Amino acid sequence: MSGHSKWANIKNKKGKTDAARGKIFTKMAKYIAVASREGGPDPEMNAKLRDAIAKAKAQNMPNDNIDRAIKKGAGELTGANYEEITYEGYGPGGVAVIVNALTDNKNRTAADVRHAFDKNGGNLGTNGCVSFLFTKNGKILLEDESLDEDEVMMTALDAGAEDVEPVEGGFEITTAPEDFAAVMDALNAAGITPASGEVAMIPSTQTSLSDEDVKRMEKMLEMFDDNDDVQEVWHNWEES
Repeated sequence: MSGHSKWANIKNKKGKTDAARGKIFTKMAKYIAVASREGGPDPEMNAKLRDAIAKAKAQNMPNDNIDRAIKKGAGELTGANYEEITYEGYGPGGVAVIVNALTDNKNRTAADVRHAFDKNGGNLGTNGCVSFLFTKNGKILLEDESLDEDEVMMTALDAGAEDVEPVEGGFEITTAPEDFAAVMDALNAAGITPASGEVAMIPSTQTSLSDEDVKRMEKMLEMFDDNDDVQEVWHNWEES
């Protein structure tokens, strides 16, 4: 296998412990509920919900949790109403940062996000200030060196994937956002279980940081990770 996945380096990775995995499930349940509320509970008729479910399954979220979140969004079960908000800004050393949040209190979340930027040498900007530096793509990571490359490529490309690249420890598959769920379904149907998968914001350029700014950046990402309202954080920090 050649190369290392750049995608693995530019997203804020979570899930290193059982507690963190529980937090991921909670955040994904919010995302699924919002998608269900906005477009209806049928994933066949709701592309956003279909993508949310595929992403949840890639993190091994139990089907019962997924079904419960869909029902909450559809109003069949009680639950808070969440709103999706995206924040953009610059982290330490000028790193471009996009924060996606789901919240039932916009004022609280905005204050928390601003605080994380300010406390670590960054600043919250206006919508559009950094998003032009990113492209939205589906990304699926297979961490299994025993997989047959031809089978992976045929399965993924036939389902609509744009690219399949061997990386350290497995394969990285790129899709258009609208084809992400179909490719995930095809892989699972072929008995190929993705290690992770999501529709990601991929930076066109990357920014290196000094040792001091690395510490600030890591602290800022930790603060976002600890915030229950924050769903995803994307950045163009070129991690070593």
